[in-house]
Formats: sequence, C-alpha cells, structure tokens
Amino acid sequence: MHIELHHEIPDRQHLRAAWNALVHDMERTEVFYTWEWAKAVETAYEESVRPWLLLLENEDKSLAGIAALATDKSGREFNFLTASTGDYSDFLSQPGLREAMTEAVLAECAKLNARITLANLPADSATVTALRRSAGNYGYHLHVRPAYECAQVFLTSAEQRQATKADLRRKKMRRLISAVEGQLAPRLKHLVSWPEIKNQLPAFERAHIARFEATGRKSNLADPRRRVFLEELARLLSEAGWLRLSRLQVGETAGAWNYGFRFAGSWFWYQPTFDTQLEQFSPGLYLLAKMIEGACDDPDVSRVDLGLGAEAYKERFANGSRRTLHVTLTRSYAKHVRGITRYRTAQLLKNWPAGEKAVRGILKRLAPAAV
Repeated sequence: MHIELHHEIPDRQHLRAAWNALVHDMERTEVFYTWEWAKAVETAYEESVRPWLLLLENEDKSLAGIAALATDKSGREFNFLTASTGDYSDFLSQPGLREAMTEAVLAECAKLNARITLANLPADSATVTALRRSAGNYGYHLHVRPAYECAQVFLTSAEQRQATKADLRRKKMRRLISAVEGQLAPRLKHLVSWPEIKNQLPAFERAHIARFEATGRKSNLADPRRRVFLEELARLLSEAGWLRLSRLQVGETAGAWNYGFRFAGSWFWYQPTFDTQLEQFSPGLYLLAKMIEGACDDPDVSRVDLGLGAEAYKERFANGSRRTLHVTLTRSYAKHVRGITRYRTAQLLKNWPAGEKAVRGILKRLAPAAV
C-alpha cells in the first residue's frame, strides 16, 4: 500500500471518478462522501478550513481509500472536512480495506501527536469497528458516544410503500393536504438543471433567512460562506444530476422549498424552509408529504432520509432511523478521562433544570484542559 498526502482537493477528472467509485463501495452510499461535496467545502471555507487529504493506493496505483479531513492552524487537531456541512461523514475504502484505511490515518496523526474528532460517523459503519481494533496500537484512547438519531422513511418493499402511502391518507394528514390544495392551488416542481437552480437559489436563501428572523433566530444562510457553499455544491451536484431544489409554488410566490439530493436510491430532506405568511397551512409539511408520496411511486427511490435533527414532524413519516456517533481519539489519558467525565456529567444533569447552571460551570472549568 502507498500513501499520498494532499493539502487541497485535487481537481483531476480521474481522481474525481475514482473517488466517487469508492463512495459506491461503502456500506451505504451517501452524497456527503463525494468529491463534489469535499470540493464545495474547500471552495467556500478556504479562509478557515485547511484540508488534509490522505489517499491510500494499491500496488498498481489504483485508489483504495480516502480520508478527507481538516486541521486547525496548529496542525494537531483533526476532524472530518465535511463535519459542519454533512449529515454523515466517514473514511472511504474498497471492500475489506477499511481497517487498513483507518490504520493509515491513525499512523499519520500519531506522528503529529494529533487529537482526532469524528463527528456524525454512522454507527453502522465498518470504521467504528476498525477504530476499536486499532486505536490502542497507535497510542490513542477512544471515546465513542451517541450523536444523532436520523429519521428515515424506508421504501425497500412493496409493503413499506403501501404502508407509507396509507399513512399519508390518515385523517389529520389528509385534512392538511386537502386544505392546502383547496385554498392555495399549489404547484410542485423539482428543479434539476444548474441554470434553473442558479436562478432560484437567491429566493430560497431569502426565504430561509426571513423565516428565521421571524422567530428571533439567525439562519446559517446569513453567513456568506454558507451561501457560497450551497451555490458551489448545487453547481457541482447538478452536473451529475444529484441535486433537487424542490419548490412549492403558491400563486406568484414560493410557499416552501427543500434544498435536497437524489443520490443512489436516497432522496434527502437537507435544508427546507417555507413562507411564514403561509404558516397556518403548514406548507413545509405539505411539501415533505408530497415528496414522500412521489418517492413511494418511484422504484428508483428506496429511502427518504430526513437527516439530522429530532424535530417532531419527522416522526409523522419515519418508519426507521439511522444513528450517528461522535468519536474522539486522544493520546493523553488525562484528556481522555476529562472528556468522558464532561459527557457523563452533562448526560446526568441535562434533565435537571436546577442543575443547568452547575453543568455550565463544570464544563467551563474543564474546557481549557480538554483542548
């Protein structure tokens, strides 16, 4: 095996093809693992993100694995390059080579005495087992804790499709759909071409920012880097036919949006928003219901992924879930113990309102030592 290290995402067609071929070798294929996603992150966050790309090659120079990581200014803090943008992140490898890929990462990071944080690593990934087996061999202490439970709508059988469509016909959901269609006469369109998407992205961004402002919050799209990221990602993914900007049109304006993906049998509910002036009609919920209904009738879709976040509305549709993990690896046993203590203390006290102030005090005292 041969290792190559890069501090940028190479823009080479053959690497792009080989990278995305590895994505399809994974236990579950995700758009977040693609070359396009990594490149969009690098482009949008170039001033704050330092890519650290490890390529593992076979003896014949064919690509066997990829770890797309990022470092801080010190070069001793590592995390997934896509950590702040992707709902799932992982090391990529050919079948059977995940342990070799994981060991290559650990060996290189150990040389730098670096701390590694892996956010939103799927619990069903082979990387989890590889880390458990190999961490100690490189002087690392491993802490694995639950992160998110991601709601899913599985459509892998005719029975699941029928049951999902039946849920959409239940009394409460049927009334919502009838009200929207009876009073608003909505028109739903899934934009796929870059010219169409480019033209509509500003309206989507304005709607998202306005919705958050209406509730006294700040949209992540208020950050120009996030807007650049979504625009670059849309451009790259639309070239491959993987982006879906869904727009629910009501009269002359858009009532709801979803910036999502159609990739390898999955339809992703990634960044939705709606017009707050239509909130009484739940246009976002209507859009999601129609998206799921469309997926039920499409044999190319086997899963609607509702992504990170435990919003209650997702439970109306979900018939399964996928867990992600937060993994930290440190070579200092003292820091390892402090990290576990912080987590367990927070877990014990999070449901105790009177203890919130105490928790914050504990975490504040421990934070400097755990860095």
